[in-house]
Amino acid sequence: MINGERTIQRPLRWGMVGGGRTGQVGYKHRTGALRDGTYQLVAGAFDLDAERGRDFGINLGVSEGRCYATYQDLIAGETGREDGVDVVSVATPNFTHFEITKALLEAGIHVICEKPLFFTVEECEIVAKLAEEKGLIVGVTYGFTGHPLVHQMAAMVAKGMLGDIRIVDMQYTHGFNAGDDTNAGDAVKWRTNPATAGSTFVLGDIGTHLYYLSEVVLPEMKIEKLLCDRKAFIPTRAPLEDHATVLMHYDNGARGRLWVSSVNAGNMGSQRYRFVGSKASVEWSDSHPDQLIYEVQGEPNQILHHGMPYLEEEGLKYDRMGGLHTEGLGDSWANIYLWIAEAIDAKLRGDEDFLKTHHYPGINAGTEGVRWLENCVRSADAGAAWVEYA
Repeated sequence: MINGERTIQRPLRWGMVGGGRTGQVGYKHRTGALRDGTYQLVAGAFDLDAERGRDFGINLGVSEGRCYATYQDLIAGETGREDGVDVVSVATPNFTHFEITKALLEAGIHVICEKPLFFTVEECEIVAKLAEEKGLIVGVTYGFTGHPLVHQMAAMVAKGMLGDIRIVDMQYTHGFNAGDDTNAGDAVKWRTNPATAGSTFVLGDIGTHLYYLSEVVLPEMKIEKLLCDRKAFIPTRAPLEDHATVLMHYDNGARGRLWVSSVNAGNMGSQRYRFVGSKASVEWSDSHPDQLIYEVQGEPNQILHHGMPYLEEEGLKYDRMGGLHTEGLGDSWANIYLWIAEAIDAKLRGDEDFLKTHHYPGINAGTEGVRWLENCVRSADAGAAWVEYA
């Protein structure tokens, strides 16, 4: 169980690019990073509007002299200080991720980046090589996989409690883009523009969460081929999609189905995962993150609760509140940021053995998410055709 004791040698000096007053995700980053005393927010280029960003940073407790106008200014200012940042989070629109991440790494600064990581696998490979050469960590904020019961599911699969996995069924939908974009805010506009979002909208924005979580639960299963059918129900969003279905064939013979949509009118936003084996099934939803449905063939269904001693060790060690109290998204983000901090700390100490077994969403996780998106787009653009996974 996580209880807030420091697990690294010292708090990391942390900065942010983006995540300012008008951003949608900045507070999630700060909620996660500042929970356990493993990060101290000391610098930022929080906003394209430099004055607004400076005012916002000061209100967060950052000194005025370390509230920068641009990420280039942040790099120049921080690399010249003895107490400069160790790590910077990139919470900006997709099209900026590659250039900012690359510049930070070149300056010797660890990076935590939003997803989807970059536009192409080629860009991911460039950054992976650079990070390795520099001895730096690139973390990716797949913020839902910090929930303890996700790791309970992974342990149950690994220990054979479900038998051979046959079916993977996942969805992440909401209705917040069910109407047209006439009065849409900036966050919608850049997400539906190929120049700023990349080759996908909902597949990249929310579908990659589904795909990465399935990788955490099913690390040994690989996709052999997939079919992606996508559509823009709001025509102005084309060629990007606001709705998509992906069918997947895995190398063990299992079949997968994934549904993402932002036009599921009336739905407030929900994820659901069901993993079906030859012996039993498990089902989990972020709407009830403290409960896991466990269904063994021929036995009464069970509801497992987080924090309870009957869970596997892997499902207990990331718990924060105990079985009596419900954990939420902030707790999940806190775990993600803690794991990345521990990876950075290991790099600073030169402890490569620790990194060989330590779990955190890193550059490989980000790369595989982009690879999945590239295959989805290739299938959809071929008329929803089956494509060999490459």
